[in-house]
Amino acid sequence: MKLSRLLLITFPLFALSNTAFSQKEKDIFQSKSAPNYVEDVENMDTEAFQPKPVDTTMGLAVIAFGSCNKMNMPQTIWSDVVANNPNVWIWLGDIIYADTSDMRALAAHYKRLKTNSEYKKLRAKAQIIGVYDDHDYGINDGCKDYPMKKGAKKCLMDFLDIPRNSPLRKREGAYQAYTFGKAGQRIKVIIMDTRYFRDTLQPDPSKTRRYFPNTTGDMLGEAQWEWLENELKNSKANLNILCSSVQVIADDHGHEKWGNFPNARKRLLQLIVKTKPHNLFILSGDRHMTEVSKMDLQGLPYPLYDFTSSGLTHIRSGTSEPNKFRVGEMIVKKNFGVLKIYWVNDKPVVTMQARGPKNELYQEITVKY
Repeated sequence: MKLSRLLLITFPLFALSNTAFSQKEKDIFQSKSAPNYVEDVENMDTEAFQPKPVDTTMGLAVIAFGSCNKMNMPQTIWSDVVANNPNVWIWLGDIIYADTSDMRALAAHYKRLKTNSEYKKLRAKAQIIGVYDDHDYGINDGCKDYPMKKGAKKCLMDFLDIPRNSPLRKREGAYQAYTFGKAGQRIKVIIMDTRYFRDTLQPDPSKTRRYFPNTTGDMLGEAQWEWLENELKNSKANLNILCSSVQVIADDHGHEKWGNFPNARKRLLQLIVKTKPHNLFILSGDRHMTEVSKMDLQGLPYPLYDFTSSGLTHIRSGTSEPNKFRVGEMIVKKNFGVLKIYWVNDKPVVTMQARGPKNELYQEITVKY
């Protein structure tokens, strides 16, 4: 009985495309229920998701990234991303906007994107890595108390083609790190999980901000903090990219950010100073706009940048907000981020580009380390 039910659920989903869906598929996409599908999730068929280890031998000249992609909106930006010839695409969350605790529905949304003809152009061109944020984790502003977080992680791992025997599948949380290229021009990408272990926040009823700061709360959990310190301290790369689904540096706005957990934000910045990785900067998403923030940290021999790119299919209301760390402009248009990297001996030169539909260049900032 159980096997029959699973077959009915999974097999029709292999044929998902941009065309019409069966009523069963529509029901799955629209489901917002939260049944106890933990066992089903652990046995969910992944035939359409062939394991594919990340090839870290390649050098990275172009990295593209983005976040906030609604599947009920046109998936038209992928050809513009591909036009930049990225070696790697980094997801910084809100990949599909499933907002569901039904793991069948979550997997179906991922499959719908993965079989989209436009997104397949990117998959054919670039390696895909990344992490979820709240809307593909399963619940708006979700955190460590979300009961389906193991299932949400598994669905992400399947979407990213993580091999079944990868240690990443066995541990709690979706944090991961990859070092690309060869000696002298290595680039390390460190992806944090800011949902799985994050403490709770209390809403601010005054609506002047979304939440009260949690002055004692944490973002990463001790196991991830220990992992992160080791990744930073032991990095052999001359360029290190730290990825966060929410902004690290910008702190004036009242939405989700590291600043909602001031002790955790301070700890992260102090850890960067303590470990002094070569030439580190941050990528972030979530905000439905794009901007670059810059901070000078005492003890760090270079400025720290946080390049935010969001969203791919939709944008926020309001075209301005304070950010004392902003350099350049805040751009409220559909966008994706591009990093173009070249080397002067072993010193990286990084050009940060905010781009949009028709590959329009909105803003360009170059950093010479």
